[in-house]
Amino acid sequence: MSTQVQVPCFSTPMKGLFKSKPRTPADLVHHLRHLLPFTAPNPDVRTSKRRQKICDEVRKVIHEMRTVLYGDERLEPAEEACVKLTLEFFKDDTFRMLIASLPNLDPGTRQDVTHVIANLQKQRVNGRSIASDYLERNTALLTMLLPGCDDSELALSYGAILRDCIRHQVAAKYILESDHIRTFFRYIQDPSFDIASDAASTFRELLTRHKSTVAEFLSKNYDWFFQEYNSLLESPNYISRRNAVKLLGTMLLDRSNASVMVRYVSSLDNMRIFMNLLRDSNKTIQLEVFHVFKLFVANKRKPQEIVKVLVANRSKLIRFFSDFTFEKADENFESDKAEVVKEIASLELKDQP
Repeated sequence: MSTQVQVPCFSTPMKGLFKSKPRTPADLVHHLRHLLPFTAPNPDVRTSKRRQKICDEVRKVIHEMRTVLYGDERLEPAEEACVKLTLEFFKDDTFRMLIASLPNLDPGTRQDVTHVIANLQKQRVNGRSIASDYLERNTALLTMLLPGCDDSELALSYGAILRDCIRHQVAAKYILESDHIRTFFRYIQDPSFDIASDAASTFRELLTRHKSTVAEFLSKNYDWFFQEYNSLLESPNYISRRNAVKLLGTMLLDRSNASVMVRYVSSLDNMRIFMNLLRDSNKTIQLEVFHVFKLFVANKRKPQEIVKVLVANRSKLIRFFSDFTFEKADENFESDKAEVVKEIASLELKDQP
């Protein structure tokens, strides 16, 4: 026997389900929780028609929630209503149910959902972040979001929600300390532009927002992480290469990552990658590469193997930088370039015992 999902009937038992009068924040959350289980597609024609009505009602409820949180052309959002909606939304598993049902909703409703969740994540009640407390107890929700980042239809919605979650240190720490962080190296090289670019935004957020958490992660996972990361720097894909160089520069120049930066720029293999990237055909990449390459040169404790390579290529590098110009470079570029040339020109090899 086949098992059929019991879809709510729109006769007398459901008479009170679709209310036209204004609903309280608690009513909205309870109503949404009641509707979500019935948004899943069903091959039965009659059930499918009922499902469409339910999805339409979900859209209306989400829109009402958005109005509560953002206001409309007539009214500003009321703080008390926002607090009540936040407390009710994170009280049970409404967040999880909504994430699970996201693929069943139309693109417009999904967009409204991301706006609602973004606002709820920022709400504070009595100085506390209710969303952060919820995520600390429900890290499995993050595991639900991550596979959606690899779905061309859903990546933008799931990615936006995930980045809002990462605003909370507990969520970022969970992802960084799990094997899920490794999947981003695959996502950001996906052939789909939407998937790759959205994943790159999330990856950047993970590696820049929470300084102490990121510094601890990079120190503990230096070897495997930068082995994977260097493969992005040498990617044949221009966008992957550009994003990787720019993000690396941001990470290495952050004071929280000072020890990681010294370790990275003390590697000859790493410097060789950037010497090759200086010849990239794209000017934007060349400029971002320069901002990292100058760290190798400026390192006061350069290993002798790095000094040896710089000295061996001294004339070529000085000639290269003499023609290394950009129309829209930042104001410090010329002075930084002069310092790099000066340092390379003054390098001397120490006598080997």
